[in-house]
Amino acid sequence: MPLTVGFDLDMTLIDPRAGMARVMNTLAAETGLPLDGEHFAANLGPPLDGSFRDFGVVEERIPELVARFRALYPDIVVPATLALPGATDALAAVRELGGRTMVVTGKYRANAALHLDAFGWQVDELFGGLWAAGKAEVLTRHGAAVYVGDHVGDVLGAQAADAVSVGVLTGPCSERQLTEAGADIVLTDLTGFPKWLRANAERLADRRAERLAEVSGVSDAGGPAVSR
Repeated sequence: MPLTVGFDLDMTLIDPRAGMARVMNTLAAETGLPLDGEHFAANLGPPLDGSFRDFGVVEERIPELVARFRALYPDIVVPATLALPGATDALAAVRELGGRTMVVTGKYRANAALHLDAFGWQVDELFGGLWAAGKAEVLTRHGAAVYVGDHVGDVLGAQAADAVSVGVLTGPCSERQLTEAGADIVLTDLTGFPKWLRANAERLADRRAERLAEVSGVSDAGGPAVSR
C-alpha cells in the first residue's frame, strides 16, 4: 500500500479567514443576530452549527443559517482565500514519493472542492463534514499513515486513526496546545513538511506495513478482524 497522507484544509492548506469573516458578518446584517465574523474567522475548526450555537442562536434557526452560509460561500470566500506557505509543495512531496493525498475537513465538501479547484490541487480523496475524532474512520479506511492539521481536533483525529500527527502553527492553536494534545511533531508551517516527510518516509511505510500485518495476523488466527 502506498504511503497515504491526510491534510486538514482551513488554516492548514488554506487561509479563508477574510471571506469567512465577511460571510458571517453578512449573515449578521441580514438577520440582526449577534454574529461576530472576526471572532469566527479567528477560531476556525469546529463545525459551523456549533459556532452558531456559541453565538446564542436558537436551535430552530441553525439549519437556515447553515444553508445561507453555504450559499454565500462560493462567491465570497473562495475568491478571497489564500494558499498557506508550503501547501502546494507539501502535496507535491507526497506525490513525489509515490504516495496518496487526502483532504479530510470539517468544511462542507462541495465548498472544499471549490478551494482545491481554485488552486489547481489534485488529491486522491476529499472528505468533508468531519471533525476531531470523527475524522478517524476515513483516515483508517484509506490507510493514512500521517494526518496534518492546525487544531487540537486534528490531533485527536490522527490519534484515533493511529496515524502520526503533524501539527502546524498556522491556525488558532499554539505549539504547547498541539503538543499537550499529543501531536508527534509541530512545524511552524508546511514549508518544512517536505523535508520531514522525505526523512521519515521509510519509517512511516514500515510502520504502516507492521500495522497491516498485525490486522492480518488477527484475522488469519480466526479471531475478529480489527478495523484500524
